Amino acid sequence: MSPAESIPIELIEEGRRVMSICNACRYCEGYCAVFPALERRLEFGEADLTYLANLCHQCGACYDACQYAPPHEFQLNFPKTLAAIRRQSYSKYAWPRWFAAAFEHSAVATGVAIAAGLYVFVILMLPVSGAAGFFAPHADGEGSFYALLPHGLMASTFGAIALVVVMALVVGFIRFWRDGGDAPRVLANGGPLGRAAWDALRLKYLQGGGDKCTYPTPQASSARRWFHHLTFYGFLLCFAATCVATLYHYGLGWKAPYPYWSVPVVLGTLGGIGLIAGPIGLLWLRTRRDPALVEDEHTGMDVVFLALLLASGASGLLLLALRETAAMGSLLAAHLAVVMGLFLTMPYGKFVHAVYRLGALVRYEVERRRPPPPFTAE
Repeated sequence: MSPAESIPIELIEEGRRVMSICNACRYCEGYCAVFPALERRLEFGEADLTYLANLCHQCGACYDACQYAPPHEFQLNFPKTLAAIRRQSYSKYAWPRWFAAAFEHSAVATGVAIAAGLYVFVILMLPVSGAAGFFAPHADGEGSFYALLPHGLMASTFGAIALVVVMALVVGFIRFWRDGGDAPRVLANGGPLGRAAWDALRLKYLQGGGDKCTYPTPQASSARRWFHHLTFYGFLLCFAATCVATLYHYGLGWKAPYPYWSVPVVLGTLGGIGLIAGPIGLLWLRTRRDPALVEDEHTGMDVVFLALLLASGASGLLLLALRETAAMGSLLAAHLAVVMGLFLTMPYGKFVHAVYRLGALVRYEVERRRPPPPFTAE
């Protein structure tokens, strides 16, 4: 592996130092999956550290309980160290790597992606509607959205983008998995994958060893867990709405736009509400979190991702409410541009943590069913 594809050596050395101290102490071994996985190792290579980093949910409970945290001379900050390694792993496993480098400054890259999306969709719409039609109201009976952008053109545009995004996520996951030393065929065993997915869907390890985590402050709280659920399941509901609408259109021949009480619109509305409430809550928690846990170098990546989710939910609901008004053309172009920006940044921003964390949870389930490695004294 070339240096450009590796995590900085100074960060690896700090990770090894922190893991060695925690492995000797083991006070936090019941807090989450990271510590049992940690205790199976005496040495920590780069692949071990990226695995442990992506297994960590950064709830902060271990930091608040740590006797070696600042002002102790060891200056141990377990979750912050793993957060820094985790951020580096996003670039390490990204595909294509040269493209991922453009997203190191995520705010700028996202702004460019949204501006490009806005330009593309306006250019696609104008030949269909003309300038006058773009700013004119279009009733549902006239096709509403599709009077400006035909369904086939919209579907093919996002289908092509989605194909590239899925390919990038799959390649990144394969790189992450192979780095850990397991063959891809291990994933064919549905048991570990099913248990890992169940743990991920309920955020089992965002509890600090109990019912709550200590994020954003040392006081135990379930707020982050619930806001995360609103965001994640809001996103899934929007995806489900798209799938149902696709079935309606291509499978049943029911053409859009659909009435407000239809299944895809109801699912999309509930998803949009989740994508507004969840990101707002998570952004609010970020203003109250313990500064000691903040990994400043890449904090903008998280904010941009949450802002994109919030913008996609808010613009989608606004577009739904005003779809038969003269504002529809402008809102449609803006909403599609935001969604395009979200899609293009998925494999290179905070979204990818869900992919690698699921992989880490699967590896944890696989490992825990193996006999512990023999540790022999020299």
